[in-house]
Amino acid sequence: MLKPTNVSSYLKATSQVVSNNLKPVKTNVIVAQHQVTLKKPIPLTSYSLSKTLPIGNAAITSGPAVSSQIRWAHTDINVPDFSQYRRDPVKSPTSRSSDSEDNRKNFTYLIAGAGTVATAYAAKAVVTQFVTSMSASADVLALAKIEIKLADIPEGKSVTFKWRGKPLFIRHRTPEEIATEQGVNVGSLRDPQHDNERVQKPNWLIVLGVCTHLGCVPIANAGDFGGYYCPCHGSHYDASGRIRKGPAPLNLEVPYYEFPDDTTLVVG
Repeated sequence: MLKPTNVSSYLKATSQVVSNNLKPVKTNVIVAQHQVTLKKPIPLTSYSLSKTLPIGNAAITSGPAVSSQIRWAHTDINVPDFSQYRRDPVKSPTSRSSDSEDNRKNFTYLIAGAGTVATAYAAKAVVTQFVTSMSASADVLALAKIEIKLADIPEGKSVTFKWRGKPLFIRHRTPEEIATEQGVNVGSLRDPQHDNERVQKPNWLIVLGVCTHLGCVPIANAGDFGGYYCPCHGSHYDASGRIRKGPAPLNLEVPYYEFPDDTTLVVG
């Protein structure tokens, strides 16, 4: 008869493991993983096919002991593939080019038209910039014309203005000066010109204040004839700007001018 105290020792023995010191027949092996890389497909073009041609010195052997072979060039030569350069509608060998002719022509015409318009605008910009570079600057254009209020010039006075970098004489002549200048014998003048040819209105004389001899500036209301006198070499002009005495060969220049109204003068 087993007692509980004896049974516990047997039960405890069954929970223990006794090794037999046996070694396994095979050892554990770690399997290495190989990375699979896909080769990039090479397009069959003339450049890629030229890489396969021999670049060394070619040698030919002949004789009874040399084997010979027949090469069919039409079966083993790879033809270049230009599919990536061709349009989709004409890639198929069974499709007719006439079916997609209109679409292809429209695309070509569109590109050609857009290129023509862009070229025209570019040419316009170049020509405009070139022409603008040759035109007068803003300060020159501002001085191209000058507007003068005639009411500010009293009768019998000569006023000087600056116009295009030159002195401009504007003289408000008196009736006596007008009568004197119109009565001068034109045949006695060095540069014959009647007073009526030099003025638009008898009471207003507009001339450039530059001596026709060497370009000096004459003095107003001076000289032997009551008009203008050049102190450089002694040229005398009358109240009509005509040379009367001295080395100057020509009369004072009359610029282009107009009267928009009775009280305004525009020169230029």
